[in-house]
Amino acid sequence: MLLSLATLLACATTPPAADVGAVDLSFGLVPYEAAGRAPVEVPATKVAPALVLHNAQILTAAGEDIASGYIVLRDGRIEALGAGTPPEEIPDATLIDAKGGVVTPGLIDTHSHLGVYPSPGAKAHGDGNEATSPTTAGVWAEHSFWPQDPGLKRAVAGGVTTLQALPGSANLIGGRGVVLHLVPTRGSRAMRFPGAPETVKMACGENPKRVYGGKGGAPSTRMGNLRGQRAAFASAQRHLEDWERHAQALADHNGKGLPPQAPARDLDQETLVGVLRGEVLPQVHCYRADDMLSILQLADEFGFEIRSFHHALEAYKIRDILAEKGVASSTWADWWGFKLEAYDGIPQNAALLTESGARAIIHSDSSVGIQRLNQEAAKAYYAGVHAGVAIDENEALRWITANPAWALGIQDEVGTLEPGKRADLVLWDGHPFSNYTSASQVYIDGALVFDTNNPGAPWSDFVTGQGVAP
Repeated sequence: MLLSLATLLACATTPPAADVGAVDLSFGLVPYEAAGRAPVEVPATKVAPALVLHNAQILTAAGEDIASGYIVLRDGRIEALGAGTPPEEIPDATLIDAKGGVVTPGLIDTHSHLGVYPSPGAKAHGDGNEATSPTTAGVWAEHSFWPQDPGLKRAVAGGVTTLQALPGSANLIGGRGVVLHLVPTRGSRAMRFPGAPETVKMACGENPKRVYGGKGGAPSTRMGNLRGQRAAFASAQRHLEDWERHAQALADHNGKGLPPQAPARDLDQETLVGVLRGEVLPQVHCYRADDMLSILQLADEFGFEIRSFHHALEAYKIRDILAEKGVASSTWADWWGFKLEAYDGIPQNAALLTESGARAIIHSDSSVGIQRLNQEAAKAYYAGVHAGVAIDENEALRWITANPAWALGIQDEVGTLEPGKRADLVLWDGHPFSNYTSASQVYIDGALVFDTNNPGAPWSDFVTGQGVAP
């Protein structure tokens, strides 16, 4: 008998909600709860059982390869790992024989539209682009995200434990992304990765000028794109200055008479002020090298930093600049040629970036590709190896683990297998860079969320009773 999502939630192990702190009101950003970010749904706090996976090859993505060893999980964290057999006594722990399988960190996808363009792909589900204005910084992908998307469980079955759901790329500034821990909840807010910074989606190049030029409006050119983005940040800069003046007026007021009136709240400006203050991480859809340079110049003009370019098919052409500025490139293994700005994509892109000291990431931007992110990284790795680029497997594994964690600002929590980090990991039945390999088990916060031998009920009520694979 298939279980509904509500029944599944009753027995699922779900991480506790994040502690949230206040943001300084004097600069136009309001406390977390007042900003509408406190979850109505608070998942039940359940402590994952203590587990020891042993007899496994462990690829830590931190530079250490353990040919045969063990990893101890307790209270949702990695307690210890090492070579050989585990210590004779680990209190209250269950031993799991990995049978020579391979353990890696949970995979992280920096660019997904699961939930905002969910399956089945229907017009009614097209909630990824608020294509009503070229700049819509105040919208949040979280508010379009459908936790019932059947693609979420399929992503987890492919070893993905965290993803960033983004608005689409119709707009110059498309709104906030959301970083999600892939455990089933009824609402997207409860699925947020605890403590992850806010992100914002921006876009350059063909998409915005096609969407708005096609409507007979602006932008219709690349120079129109940059004007629109510069104007938005100039306005945000003024908004920030208004709040700074208000803060000074409050300090000077000293409780005498009526307090000075605060500037009006502006949802678009709140997001962009967060970018100017370094609290919201820009994720920029950009293909061509010259477009990326233009965005870097925009960031320099207004004093903020780009966290990651997305798609970035010509990143290899400016890899020295990206390395110097510390900007990540979230790219594909071999997608290219589907439009003019994608024409110069090469499969050695990620390898060349890595060789130059830049931070490369393999993303999916696909409900299908996210199910085989390990194989996508393998394709990009071997393309580099065959071209004579000096990289190793650890660096390639970091393209789908440690580097995306950095791009999303969660590198202290996940991305590598190290004591103290969250116990997000995958047990594979072979080397993850083989296309014959599948994920046997997937753990999030030390709790088993997928087991190939016991797949359980669908996560989505949409799938329940439909006679299709979960």
